[in-house]
Amino acid sequence: VCEWRAPETLKQILDLEMRDTGESHQKLLQLCQDVIQYSVKTSHPRFFNQLYAGIDYYSLVARFITEALNPSVYTYEVSPVFLLVEEAVIKKMIEFIGWEEGDGIFNPGGSVSNMYAMNLARYKFCPEIKEKGLSGLPRLVLFTSEECHYSMKKAAAFLGIGTENVYFIKTDERGKMIPEELEKQVQRARKEGSAPFLVCATAGTTVLGAFDPLDKIADICEKHGLWLHVDASWGGSALISRKHCRLLHGIHRADSVAWNPHKMLLAGIQCCALLVKDNSGLLKKCYSAQAAYLFQQDKFYDVSYDTGDKSIQCSRRPDAFKFWLMWKALGTTGLEERVNRALALARYLVEEIKKREGFQLLLEPEYANVCFWYIPPSLRQMEDGPEFWQKLHQVS
Repeated sequence: VCEWRAPETLKQILDLEMRDTGESHQKLLQLCQDVIQYSVKTSHPRFFNQLYAGIDYYSLVARFITEALNPSVYTYEVSPVFLLVEEAVIKKMIEFIGWEEGDGIFNPGGSVSNMYAMNLARYKFCPEIKEKGLSGLPRLVLFTSEECHYSMKKAAAFLGIGTENVYFIKTDERGKMIPEELEKQVQRARKEGSAPFLVCATAGTTVLGAFDPLDKIADICEKHGLWLHVDASWGGSALISRKHCRLLHGIHRADSVAWNPHKMLLAGIQCCALLVKDNSGLLKKCYSAQAAYLFQQDKFYDVSYDTGDKSIQCSRRPDAFKFWLMWKALGTTGLEERVNRALALARYLVEEIKKREGFQLLLEPEYANVCFWYIPPSLRQMEDGPEFWQKLHQVS
């Protein structure tokens, strides 16, 4: 997987210094070989560290093409093919969520998608913030689970909402948000004089792979007039599986969804979409700056294809193309088989863990996340207690 070297040693091997004169092709070739040799091989069968692994060759070919073309996706005249591809992919993803219509944009990561959703929900709640800023606004509060992705706190800090205004809702023993606790916290915020505006649910938490009860959470959001965002960066791909889509029951009631095909579906980093139920141009209203040199309204084609004003970026990679080419090659059936196989392998691992001495399953998995302890021989006869767990944590 990786030929590990300490940072100072690796600096010497790679010869990182940039000089006034160029170096020979022979030296550059050696540098390239060193980069490969000492990098982590994320497509290696034993790479288990993150929620992405493996490589899809159709996606890789798509990346070769886009790197060679070096496009930027913001206007149709500059990127005609890739804008149409992105539109087609977003439309198909919206269908799997269960919306009749919607909008969306591909972003550089699920963290950015969550930030987009948070800002969009705030804009929907108080549109004047775009021109007037935060001054004069009430204390805005959002809610998310204890097991949410850490990008929620980062987004709140980045957007000026503040991390103290993120209310973390208790979860059950499986890591799912408890709806009754959400209701309590919403009422608490109202009594404090705060202005709740957003609930961020999670479909596939990072550690336990838990799916929040979306239907019950949606009921609370409707009751209190709150925007419901679902971070399905990890779990969204289960929507493609007829066998496992039940995990996201109720997701059609969300106002926005983050979904990362670069994870379960192997589309290659980065490939991340924010999907929005609203089809009235809310994304564009929120993010547009109407740059005159790019977004003229008197062009010789339908300017609705100019999607750059839906994004905070100007230059933007054609990440949807990787997913599109892979989808064209495998079909929906092939993508469904990929999801089903991943979850079947997780189940196989669970059964193997149960058979083996020294392995302790933490809980029965709901998704592809298998959480277990390896207990070394020296600890297997110890009684369960503080000393045992202290030593086990040191080992792990």
